[in-house]
Amino acid sequence: MPNVKLHQNGLVYQQEIGEGSNLVVLAGIKKFPHLKYGCGMGKCTKCTVKVMAGAESLPEPNWKEQKMLGEKLEQGYRLACQLYIQRDIEICQE
Repeated sequence: MPNVKLHQNGLVYQQEIGEGSNLVVLAGIKKFPHLKYGCGMGKCTKCTVKVMAGAESLPEPNWKEQKMLGEKLEQGYRLACQLYIQRDIEICQE
């Protein structure tokens, strides 16, 4: 099971999740409650996270991420609603 480490407002939350889980879906059902999110469809960018470790296990950014994040993708930012976590990952959300 993948381990997710979330840095947010000076705190660190760590939790194991099911392989292939989406963090926004888990946040919506209160199983990953600290993640900030909005629409869950790649339109609002409220779930934007910076990937600090584990980016190599993520798929390439899809067209929604490319459209909404643009150059921020090069800095390691991703939309959590578009990611299905397969391996350990460390992220930061402001």
